[in-house]
Amino acid sequence: MKSLDGIKPFEKKVWLSSPTMHGEELTFMQEAFESNWMSTVGKNINEVERIVAEEVDCQYAVALSAGTAALHLATKLAGEKLYGQAKPNEGTLKGKRVFCSDLTFDASVNPVAYEDGEAVFIDTEQDTWNMDPVALEKAFSLYPDVKLIVLAHLYGTPGHIEEIRDIARKHAALIVEDAAESFGARYKGKETGTFGDYNAISFNGNKIITGSSGGMFLTDSKEDADKVRKWSTQSREDAPWYQHEEIGYNYRMSNVIAGVVRGQLPYLRKHIAEKKAIYERYEEGLKDLPLRMNPYDGENSEPNFWLSCILIDEEAMSPLVRGEQNFLYQSVEGKSNPQEIMEMLAKVNAESRPIWKPMHLQPIYRMNAFVTRNGNGRGQSNAYIDEGKAQDVGADIFQRGLCLPSDNKMTEEEQERIMEVIKRAFS
Repeated sequence: MKSLDGIKPFEKKVWLSSPTMHGEELTFMQEAFESNWMSTVGKNINEVERIVAEEVDCQYAVALSAGTAALHLATKLAGEKLYGQAKPNEGTLKGKRVFCSDLTFDASVNPVAYEDGEAVFIDTEQDTWNMDPVALEKAFSLYPDVKLIVLAHLYGTPGHIEEIRDIARKHAALIVEDAAESFGARYKGKETGTFGDYNAISFNGNKIITGSSGGMFLTDSKEDADKVRKWSTQSREDAPWYQHEEIGYNYRMSNVIAGVVRGQLPYLRKHIAEKKAIYERYEEGLKDLPLRMNPYDGENSEPNFWLSCILIDEEAMSPLVRGEQNFLYQSVEGKSNPQEIMEMLAKVNAESRPIWKPMHLQPIYRMNAFVTRNGNGRGQSNAYIDEGKAQDVGADIFQRGLCLPSDNKMTEEEQERIMEVIKRAFS
């Protein structure tokens, strides 16, 4: 690890992305307390659903306990739409393949397993670090029976939505859109979370708008919204007693959590502007180093800039080997790697994080199919080769990429100090 002499550690930790509270959150939580509406009904829930539906311009929003809950019910709903109601003790996707984003958090993908489906992972493209439309089209040639796509927008950056929707229509496939990280981001003027047949956002503690937890299902279909509300409240039937005719879940958002979200929502655009300023300062301050920022399509999309990330140039990477839970790297003059930079930032009390490890490299999904733009691949060592470069793009981004401190409470002076640490890493 390179020397940090002269760089003073932060007295208060600089976080990757922590909640930014404003005060109104406490007012609405207090309102829930004083009105005694502490459970899964109340004014806060009603208002949050109304405000979010207006913000993203959809007809219905259903407040749930987590973004994962929204993704699960979206996936379950898609399976039921495609294949009918599940048999007892079976998921709606029993025995069915589903095309899924590869470079994402496993919450995007796990609902496919919840519903007894089999995820087929689609490699990543370089332009936005999201699902590669070329690889997706290739996947349909290999698995023409697939009728569902789960698409995530990485770190708040919209993917190639239009191309993916065209491919889905061509093959009569439905889309579950995971906009958990991209609430407030726009593609051609339209907000993410409205492009799929079934859509989800998250209010997890580190998201751009937080409730400490919580998520939301978004749709233009009243039938789908009503179904999700029913499932999320243990599938209770409209009877004078507790009547259950199908499996349900305890997935509804509480009125207290909704109070936090309600207090946060007026600050969405402010948070996005602050995150964008952080990204642009990194872009300017690190421009002379052998790296680049996480990319986006500036012509068609407006990210929410949730996390600012870097990708180290191949020729500037020092040796790095990662096992399942351990790593080993060599510190080389003039070069660096994500683990070295993480350790140096930790030394000054700043949090950073590796890029999501691709799903096809995760032990739990290692036997699942993985499709690159040239065909099937199973990791860097066995990926298809084109012009001397492995086509496992997601694994390459994981190997060379790093999420930088992106907290919108970070001061410009603190960010300057972080950038100085990164510059030292390449000394």
